[in-house]
Amino acid sequence: MSWRRIDIDQYDEDAYTENEILSEFDTGLSPEQVVSSSQTRSTDVRNLLTKGDLNNALARALEAPPYGRQVDAAKVESTETVAEVLNRFRATDIPQVIKSLSFEQQDTLMKYLYAGMSRPEQFNPSVLLTWHEKLTEVAGNGCIVRVMTDKRTIF
Repeated sequence: MSWRRIDIDQYDEDAYTENEILSEFDTGLSPEQVVSSSQTRSTDVRNLLTKGDLNNALARALEAPPYGRQVDAAKVESTETVAEVLNRFRATDIPQVIKSLSFEQQDTLMKYLYAGMSRPEQFNPSVLLTWHEKLTEVAGNGCIVRVMTDKRTIF
């Protein structure tokens, strides 16, 4: 029965640790720099929201999502910023807005939606579900599959 205690992954050349997987997504920036970049982006988005430029605010909020390790503060701030923008749109305008986004932006938006849904006490689930429904209608189920299989996560 001692064979059951052997860690066979130690003999597998193709087995990767979580740190090895996530290290490939590190941007070379320190966590402080990533947080600073996220704060700058949030300020830019709020300025655009003040001007009433919702489409550009959403596009700016979706730029350069914080991937990697030890950047949880930036991930939370970025998710809050995206949720703030999404709350400003009327439900009838959502499909047109989604169609104006690139495929990469649509996938990034889906990641933020799932990040927000993982914290229903912090974000409005009904708004996120409305966006999810409309995004799936426009981008298709492939968007969901790409997000679920991507190792780069927002949360």
